[in-house]
Amino acid sequence: MDMSKLQEMMGQAQHMQEQMEQKLATTTAEATSGGGLVTARVNGKKELLRLKIDPNALAASGGDVEMLEDLITAAINEAGRKADDQMQAATSGMLGGMDLGKLLG
Repeated sequence: MDMSKLQEMMGQAQHMQEQMEQKLATTTAEATSGGGLVTARVNGKKELLRLKIDPNALAASGGDVEMLEDLITAAINEAGRKADDQMQAATSGMLGGMDLGKLLG
């Protein structure tokens, strides 16, 4: 492999990393639990951006704080899974555009 091909590969890898970081910051996923009593929104970095708890959530849980905590946890975890799915789809699309065979050829 000559140096120009290696430099081209490195440049593409750097570009892909920059795209991925931007995608992580701009991707958002939202999930609910308890029939919509709790809603969580996260970004691609799985940082919690918003947590909404319906005022009826405590009454619906019968005042059971542990149940409410479980609903919150479930909503956050599901939003994280959705963010992962979105990022995986975006990553496979980005890699599909990089012709490794041509560069290594």
